Amino acid sequence: MTKFSSSAPAYNCVPAFLPADTAARYYHGFCKQHLWPLFHYMLPLSPDLGGRFDRLLWQAYVSANKVFADKVLEVINPDDDFVWVHDYHLMVLPTFLRKRFNRIKLGFFLHSPFPSSEIYKTLPVREELLRALLNSDLIGFHTFDYARHFLSCCGRMLGLPYESKRGHICLEYYGRTVSIKILPVGVYMEQLNAVLALPETEAKVAELMETYTGNGRVVMLGVDDMDIFKGISLKLLAMEELLGQHPEWRGKLVLVQVANPARGRGKDVAGVQEETYAMVKRINEAYGAPGYEPVVLIDQPLQFYERVAYYVIAEVCLVTAVRDGMNLIPYEYVASRQGNDKLDRILRLCKPEEKKSMLVVSEFIGCSPSLSGAIRVNPWNIEAVADAMECALVLPEKEKNLRHDKHYRYVEKHDVGYWANSFLQDLERTCKDHSNRRCWGIGFGLRFRVVSLDLSFRKLAMEHIVQAYRRSKTRAILLDYDGTLMPQAINKSPTAKSVQILNSLCQDQRNAVFLCSGFKRCTLDEWFPAENLGMAAEHGYFMRLKRDAEWETCIPPADCSWMQIARPVMELYTETTDGSIIEERDTVLVWNYEDADPDFGSCQAKELVDHLESVLTNEPVSVKSTVHSVEAKPQGVSKGLVARRMLAALQERGMCPDFVLCIGDDRSDEDMFQFITSASCADSFASTAEVFACTVGRKPSKAKYYLDDTAEVVRLMQGLAYVSEELALQNPALGEEDPEDLWCVGELQ
Repeated sequence: MTKFSSSAPAYNCVPAFLPADTAARYYHGFCKQHLWPLFHYMLPLSPDLGGRFDRLLWQAYVSANKVFADKVLEVINPDDDFVWVHDYHLMVLPTFLRKRFNRIKLGFFLHSPFPSSEIYKTLPVREELLRALLNSDLIGFHTFDYARHFLSCCGRMLGLPYESKRGHICLEYYGRTVSIKILPVGVYMEQLNAVLALPETEAKVAELMETYTGNGRVVMLGVDDMDIFKGISLKLLAMEELLGQHPEWRGKLVLVQVANPARGRGKDVAGVQEETYAMVKRINEAYGAPGYEPVVLIDQPLQFYERVAYYVIAEVCLVTAVRDGMNLIPYEYVASRQGNDKLDRILRLCKPEEKKSMLVVSEFIGCSPSLSGAIRVNPWNIEAVADAMECALVLPEKEKNLRHDKHYRYVEKHDVGYWANSFLQDLERTCKDHSNRRCWGIGFGLRFRVVSLDLSFRKLAMEHIVQAYRRSKTRAILLDYDGTLMPQAINKSPTAKSVQILNSLCQDQRNAVFLCSGFKRCTLDEWFPAENLGMAAEHGYFMRLKRDAEWETCIPPADCSWMQIARPVMELYTETTDGSIIEERDTVLVWNYEDADPDFGSCQAKELVDHLESVLTNEPVSVKSTVHSVEAKPQGVSKGLVARRMLAALQERGMCPDFVLCIGDDRSDEDMFQFITSASCADSFASTAEVFACTVGRKPSKAKYYLDDTAEVVRLMQGLAYVSEELALQNPALGEEDPEDLWCVGELQ
């Protein structure tokens, strides 16, 4: 250990030492027995398949990650340095680093597959790992499939939707933007070219040419780790099928299978080895001849230059992994086949355009989408793999040249340097606003996360708003209902306490209180009897300033014949989406999928928006997707319009509010926040007015303040009602004013 520590600086690295028992349980235990099989779609259905979840192995995994975190924290400058964490061995490391430095610039790249949500959700610590990864700023994957599975897990298990912003996929996680990067890693071209130029490589290529390519023989190459996911046995079965179906290749075709030592250990590795040896023996006995073995198995470690030499002489490279994160063997093969002048002479190539390479690759490996000229196969379909192998052999030379050239240009450009620079550029872009955010940590253990908000965004302090409320003379209060005064629930009706609070506020002649809702007019009439409460129904299409006033429309009366077109479309999606319902009001149609499968519901919602926009193109209708719903309503209707109308009514009465409070919880309330905080609205307020735009929950918003939940909103409103009652007792004349001057504002979803 001491010797290694002293030599570590020469390698530009800092070692993190683990106790021997922790290292064994961490790597060979949790990583290789639980995470690695699961991420490769193998469920622990029996002791032979990874075994049941072992909490002690999980604790060792967490402990090992903590050791790495402590070592990182020793050496970094959190204000300037970027931290890049790699692979499933360190998935909880981001949590430890983020807990210590809330604004740390942190990226994570997963080099293995990420399984579908149906597989991943079987992991007992599924949420801990997801939340740990979300403590990164940028999360990288080799393919969109892996990223899609991760995003699906975040949606299904954590309720986090994702969106695309200018080509970048991202999630909002407690005010932080977590970006998703999709880019396959490349090979180290400089190193590979240097190895190709070694005299040892040239000598090895000449030796292999003499050994394998005499008498017109053709070499196929497989290079795989000896593990259960690399599909070596499937490859051998395909070779056996090819020789059986195409006798003309007997004596001509040689499959060289390089089997690297397995990185793990256990019964499955021994089983793969035993099966491989038996199949090689069977094929050679069936199709071999004196001086000819159709399959050559190399099961000892090779130096890199030796492996490169095998790449150089192989006409076809065959990868039949049943599941693999990336697999750079095809990239290395293509680059090696490009070779150099000296190797061209050994291969007896006269012209550069004679360079060629053929790839037969499994569709289940990460590099497959990048190699458009490769022959993609389902490795489980033995006959199809055999046909693909034969196709790769007989393809016209010109076609082989074109495919090789296309692959080489991609591999050369998208090398490991390109991959690293691209990731770091995106990480820098993602972290550029860290210094402009106010951050604090919440949660314990591996459920820790950081709330990140704008520097001006802060919690609404009761003392502050009560003081402003006390000294004000004219107050405008706009309230949302569902999710603001009442928590999201099946029963939407208000509690007696909420109604009493609104009544108390409306009895104060200094207050103009307004409630804005998505519900129908008759529902609001039934729920809220307060005489002086102003209300807006159906998100602002209908409104009235007090109970005995007539309902009026904020925009010219709309022709709702479009609902006859939209309703059948929504019914179609309701029939095909279990858990969804249609909510119909006088001027609004809502398709609600709150109780549907989150992934399918979200997908159907996007399709429904496109469908409705298509059929309603010529109608004056706005179609919007909100949280768990799709709304179709007349154009021009918004809560911002309600706020504008309310303030205009106050001005008509000669009232210029010096206290404005607006509280809401969802996207539709952002229009209100934007309007009352805009410069154009300043003329509607007194010069000394204090404006409080407040959202429910700590999340990105146009509001400047937040309250944590509906309970805090109710406590705040109860406190303001108490102040009104107290002021009325101190000055009874306040209660003798004409109630015509009293009215209110807020919303119902």
